[in-house]
Amino acid sequence: MSLESGNPQISYTRSTSEQIFDYLRDEIIRMDLLPGEKIPENLLAEKFGVSRTPVRAALAELSSNGFVEIRPQRGTFVTKLSINLILEARFIREALEVAVVSHVAENQPPGIIEKCEQVFAEQSESAKAGDPLKFQRLDDKFHSVLADATGFGRVSKVIEAEKAHMDRLRNLSLQEFEGQYDHVLEQHRVIITAIKSGSGTSAKNAMETHMRDVFAILSVAPEKHPDYFY
Repeated sequence: MSLESGNPQISYTRSTSEQIFDYLRDEIIRMDLLPGEKIPENLLAEKFGVSRTPVRAALAELSSNGFVEIRPQRGTFVTKLSINLILEARFIREALEVAVVSHVAENQPPGIIEKCEQVFAEQSESAKAGDPLKFQRLDDKFHSVLADATGFGRVSKVIEAEKAHMDRLRNLSLQEFEGQYDHVLEQHRVIITAIKSGSGTSAKNAMETHMRDVFAILSVAPEKHPDYFY
């Protein structure tokens, strides 16, 4: 278990529970902590050199985000992947993301093309470095830039809340399925081109194709890793 190695340093510029949350979230998304694995509070507290109070706060936040399950008298466990929750999250995200990109293409908010192209360039570099976690964060940033460009503040928050169910599957696909980096980058390139064209319909079609990629991954991953799913 990866929790047994290394001792991350706590910074005094942020709350301890936030730092533990970020650390565990990354461990879970990277699949360093596997679905179904137990997370001992005492080991975490020892690792960070803190009491159990911030550890419990971090685990409670992870639970509310769908990454862990807290079982009374039994402990805290990394949640297994739910195909139904993944499909539901994809459905909600597609509805929002398609509306977002269509709105952006038709309204051309100032600076949106430059912002998207900057994220695309950074994501290309992370692909060359073979860094799935950074690539995924930049993927999130790409979609966040589009959502923020609508001017509707709640859109990004709803998308962020839903994508938790998809994060580990996305990361798993980058690690195990050949060509995924190039595949995602090409889809982002098509989305940017569609936005440039000003066609809401073209942008909508490009985003629909991008969001439905999860079906291809789900056709393979549960059979390859049955212990990860329920």
